[in-house]
Amino acid sequence: MKKIKVAIAGYGNLGKGVESAIKQNPDMELVAVVSRREGLKINTKTAKTVLYKDVLSLKGQIDVMIICGGSATDLPEMTPFLAKHFNVVDSFDNHANIPKHRKNVNIPAKEGENVAVISVGWDPGLFSVSRLYAESALPQGESYTFWGKGVSQGHSDAIRRIPGVLNAKQYTIPREEALTKVRNGEMPKLSTKDKHLRQCFVVTEEGADKDKIRETIVTMPNYFADYITTVEFITEEEFKKNHSGIPHGGSVIRTGKTGDGNTCNVEFSLKLDSNPEFTGSVLVSFARAACRMKNEGFSGCFTIFEIPPLYLSSKSAEELFSTML
Repeated sequence: MKKIKVAIAGYGNLGKGVESAIKQNPDMELVAVVSRREGLKINTKTAKTVLYKDVLSLKGQIDVMIICGGSATDLPEMTPFLAKHFNVVDSFDNHANIPKHRKNVNIPAKEGENVAVISVGWDPGLFSVSRLYAESALPQGESYTFWGKGVSQGHSDAIRRIPGVLNAKQYTIPREEALTKVRNGEMPKLSTKDKHLRQCFVVTEEGADKDKIRETIVTMPNYFADYITTVEFITEEEFKKNHSGIPHGGSVIRTGKTGDGNTCNVEFSLKLDSNPEFTGSVLVSFARAACRMKNEGFSGCFTIFEIPPLYLSSKSAEELFSTML
């Protein structure tokens, strides 16, 4: 069996999650990890490390690159650049800017005759498909998405990019009263602020302006500005003791009426011990899809809505038809 040769760009929590997922897929092989860090040590002894400035040296050596940078500043630059030279997959999670990101990636991907798959993970990603399926089946109704309780990697990364911040974790917490009403089929009208709280724990540099950092967080557009957000400054010791894990989860719920007025409640939910490891696992399955699409002559930028489920599995179509359909 010819293995899919994979490179990972970025070796933080998500990159390591992708690395562990590749080990579970016998049709894939990690060839390289790309990083800006000199002297990087990785867990896969058979893979090499490449500095980001030398990333183009991998042309012809890999089938797909999984980009594991942050959505705030990394992916808007990295994905368009890399898509011109490689098949790529990313987990860009700034929902409001996905159309813009798709447009920016599509042009270089087509120029390079490569396939770029963007914004896959669990939300955006699996939750996006769940929303689409449920709303298509129940056009008369309301859809709700609840995240957490858990750590948002993208939001935590956005806080860490603020000058003066050494470390940060952001927890998204569903508001129980809203969740109960939705599950009861009440179809309430809920604002963003009604559905979630955002709780931030931040370690700062000595002498940092905490008031300015707090203000920067709570007013950050597309991340915190539309939510009730709390910010608590803690020590590095407390951070390591109480905030070292990366759990997450959530639910997509659609409540609707059938043609004869009967109520239907559709719910898809996740509970994850490790957000980055699960997100990495999703990225790996879409890396397989990107390679298959490339082999079939596709090029350009694609979202999860445009990719056939058959392309995700290592199993043959015949096996899927006989065991899962």
